[in-house]
Amino acid sequence: QVQLVESGGGLVQAGDSLSVSCAASGRTFSTNHVGWFRQAPGKERMFVAAIAWRPIGWKTYSTYYADPVKGRFTISRDNAKNTVALQMNSLKSEDTAVYYCVAGLSGQDYSDSEAWDYWGQGTQVTVSS
Repeated sequence: QVQLVESGGGLVQAGDSLSVSCAASGRTFSTNHVGWFRQAPGKERMFVAAIAWRPIGWKTYSTYYADPVKGRFTISRDNAKNTVALQMNSLKSEDTAVYYCVAGLSGQDYSDSEAWDYWGQGTQVTVSS
């Protein structure tokens, strides 16, 4: 079991930066893929970013991003602290959504919301234009 608690959401202006974090409990965090989804009002949940559990180098992990956030968002993890963060730069009004932390990928498709076992309660990010 993994429990996830997000923090760091808020109201910012377009072009600003914001970081959201997720604290995980459970001994299996370091062996789980983790990621972020978001859901805007009236829209389906959308994949944002994911980071693999197995390092490919010293504290380096494979990362995956949705096209709308590539080059602007960065996902990172700290297994020693059981945390995952999403740094969001050059924010746009269309980034406004509730951001959910996820863990425990079942299968290969990290962009499929049904493939993730654990979800946080979400944190609101609002970008004013």
